[in-house]
Amino acid sequence: VGYEYVVVDDCWQAPTRDASGELVANPETFPSGMKALSDYIHDKGLKSGLYLVPGSTTCAMTWDGYQAEGIGSLGHERQDAEMLEAIEADYLKYDWCDADVNDGLERVAAFTQMRDELRRLDRPIVYSISEYGDTKPWTWAPKVANLWRTTSDIIPFWPSVASIIDQQAELHSFSGPGRGNDPDMLQVGNGPLTPDETRAHIGMWAMLAAPLMIGTDLDKLTPDVIDALSNPEIIAIDQDPAGRQASRLRSGETEVWARSLADGDMAVALLNKGDGPAEISTTITEVGAQPGSWSIRNASTRKDLPATDGPISETVAPHGVTVLRLSS
Repeated sequence: VGYEYVVVDDCWQAPTRDASGELVANPETFPSGMKALSDYIHDKGLKSGLYLVPGSTTCAMTWDGYQAEGIGSLGHERQDAEMLEAIEADYLKYDWCDADVNDGLERVAAFTQMRDELRRLDRPIVYSISEYGDTKPWTWAPKVANLWRTTSDIIPFWPSVASIIDQQAELHSFSGPGRGNDPDMLQVGNGPLTPDETRAHIGMWAMLAAPLMIGTDLDKLTPDVIDALSNPEIIAIDQDPAGRQASRLRSGETEVWARSLADGDMAVALLNKGDGPAEISTTITEVGAQPGSWSIRNASTRKDLPATDGPISETVAPHGVTVLRLSS
């Protein structure tokens, strides 16, 4: 249905580099090495990704007690970029992890240095950077990376999801093909998110043209969560080639968001942040569509609705979203 990258996060590394300064896989968790894993992923028709940091210390070393030393890319930027090429990686997550505090690094310079090393390679690698929105990376990162984290880490609770949605509202002008705001990974399947919250999480990430990165144990997903993650109409909106992030047209307990799509269609989200069902109404004019009659498809339920040249109204579940696709 559209998911194609398998990205291995922190702790894939052995506790130290080898005698030549190369990063190697942790022999306990990846005994065959990262090239073998990358080959396996490619054999499945997927793409592989890996995690590095610009400083000397990874986040797991700082926050989770991962026992290692010298596995950051500081002083090894070219060597680590060439390692990515050697294992045929397709994606790099480059995570800040207090490199300013630990190593005195400056964000733009450090992230740009790895960009330059990746550009030397013959292999195209998607470059994802993470400094948690601290220095408004959307203002400088479009020249550096393909995507950039816009917030601190998400957690699997509705208040966190709703807060992060709020923080994206003014960032729509910075998103486009090959560059995007990253509000962090999907937390569906983790914690106490309800089915409506799960669909709202995925639906709003699609409206934001955000990467849909599933950060959970796939073997433990319920059929309901799998269904939400597999809705082809929502995924198509997320992956629309125009890459435009939705704008928030109305804020508050009930919200209206809209984005134009590459084929001339419009995607509209009716978001209910309240604790009870709410009827949310908008109009063709408010969402920015051209005057005239528009066909309406409820992408959330995969059902057609009556065409309209004016009002649009749906009852939306608490902490839920209805995503509509309008076609002229």
